Amino acid sequence: MSRAALLVLADGRFPAGGHAHSGGAEAAVKAGRITGAASLEDFCRGRLHTAGLVSAALAAAAALGVDPVELDAAADARTPSAALRVAARRLGRQLMRAARATWPSGELDALAREFPKGAHQPVVLGVTARAAGLGPDDAAYCSAYESLSGPASAAVRLLSLDPFDATGVLARLAPELDLVAQQAAVAARRVLDDGVDALPAASAPLLEIAAEAHAGWPVRLFAS
Repeated sequence: MSRAALLVLADGRFPAGGHAHSGGAEAAVKAGRITGAASLEDFCRGRLHTAGLVSAALAAAAALGVDPVELDAAADARTPSAALRVAARRLGRQLMRAARATWPSGELDALAREFPKGAHQPVVLGVTARAAGLGPDDAAYCSAYESLSGPASAAVRLLSLDPFDATGVLARLAPELDLVAQQAAVAARRVLDDGVDALPAASAPLLEIAAEAHAGWPVRLFAS
């Protein structure tokens, strides 16, 4: 296992397309739910323990070698918003392009053939982690971190928030990220015995509703 590969995969400069997505922050800023560092922290905390936990568990299960087709169906079932499903597949397709160029793998090739328009991003992330020689805990950490870093980076652009303040939000949430990543990895290991129903299905209805509204905006900075 190469922990250096985890740094490459989690690096914001890895060309996986995440920079074009705000993780719901753009809609939250417009609605007045994110106005500064304190409310950004609240938003990120809620996202981490709901959508972030679900995504991290999916990624960890894929890194363990669980059937990605089953995991993709499980991701669909846990994503009520059509707009978020589209965004997740778009991100999955972009990540797949970067992953296959970086860590060539028969499993990645097979997944790309199965989902030519893109599998859900956490599933692709887990298979990518596997191709890079990483384990389920690594995949869970990477996915959980992305659930925070996307909104934090977007808030810098949307609010002209001081980047130091945005980074402080990430640092303060680090202990909770540890907890969520560990919960996700434990759930993923249960899938080996109990099937994909063992995966968490934490709900974030406001994120889903806001995503549907955001998709209809005539002008927006971010795709989601």
